[in-house]
Amino acid sequence: MTDIEVITLSQAVETIKTAILQSQARAARNVSANQLALYFSVGGYISLNTRQQQWGSGAIETISERLQKELPGLQGFSERNIRNMRQFYETWSKLLIWQPAAAEMADQEKWQPAAAENQSPLATQLLLTPSRLDFSRDVFDIELAHDFLSISFTHHMEILNKTNTLEQRLFYIQKSAEFNWNKYELRDQLKKDLYGHQSLMPNNFLKSLPKHSQALKAIEMFKDEYLLDYINVEQLNVRDKSDVDEKIVEQEIIHNVKNFIMMFGHDFTFVGNQYHLEKFGENEFIDLLFYNRELACLVAVELKKGKFKPSYLGQLQSYLQILDTDIRKPNENPSIGIILCREANKAYVEFVIQNYDNPMGVATYKTAADMPEELRKALPDEQQLKELLSGDEK
Repeated sequence: MTDIEVITLSQAVETIKTAILQSQARAARNVSANQLALYFSVGGYISLNTRQQQWGSGAIETISERLQKELPGLQGFSERNIRNMRQFYETWSKLLIWQPAAAEMADQEKWQPAAAENQSPLATQLLLTPSRLDFSRDVFDIELAHDFLSISFTHHMEILNKTNTLEQRLFYIQKSAEFNWNKYELRDQLKKDLYGHQSLMPNNFLKSLPKHSQALKAIEMFKDEYLLDYINVEQLNVRDKSDVDEKIVEQEIIHNVKNFIMMFGHDFTFVGNQYHLEKFGENEFIDLLFYNRELACLVAVELKKGKFKPSYLGQLQSYLQILDTDIRKPNENPSIGIILCREANKAYVEFVIQNYDNPMGVATYKTAADMPEELRKALPDEQQLKELLSGDEK
């Protein structure tokens, strides 16, 4: 087999593999959409019969037990999950529109049970008429409706139980679909309150980045505060958490770089720490250097143990000028700099940062020592974290 044949066959394998993966993704989305439509219908059926006092208090438990007895191996219809379906329906019923789908009436009549006097006729129709979910156009555009149907019921319940507003829910639905988060990654983002910290970091991106679209992407990407919950001061043998300087934080980030990149955002690649720059005989070292594919630029991160000082911006600007002059490639966008410090007065930062021409922002961070005791106890210890990371490697 010639080299050309090998390359051609490799390309063929990649093409077929891509088609398979795309087909599997479409199939998974269809399964999710069908399941959500069913659960919405079941939730409405349960809601309309229980809220109108058609059934007694033990009805849901009895229904769950009977279903699992009469349909052995049935998954997803525990008492708790049926209650979740009711919650799902009651949360979204004003924005999701139940639409009867085309169905053969012979099949419909075949499966139609005898009407019961103590059941809501509307509820029975809602459940037994083949249906699909449609969306209120006042809230959902086509893309957001697609995102809603593409994530699992488990994701929806995580979001419903840990958010309070429609805006929060739509945000996490969109992000879950966009980044294909599993339920554990979604829980992590909910715990870190990604919604609450998005687009709030003081920055000068609109002024300093040449493309408006690039500036908006950067504003959306970076948060105003990061939770470095894998940095446990007690395990570092530091008596006073104020003694934790930037070198210690940097080393812990390096040891847990996967966690940091997941926390930092999408499409980040770690380039190195203490990244060496030299200009006119002067040596500089960037604490952490990343590359972001979506922004197509280098991202320099400087760690500071205390409160923000304006002098930090001057130092960071010199790093960015050298990066753009000597390191940045012709097809890349201007480098971005982030100061990551323990404290910052946002209004003051916003005021002084506008005096600088290079794109920069200032965020704060917290470690495990800064969190409430009950939350710290819920976090994995160092050994568990290592096992999780080694599992990812495998």
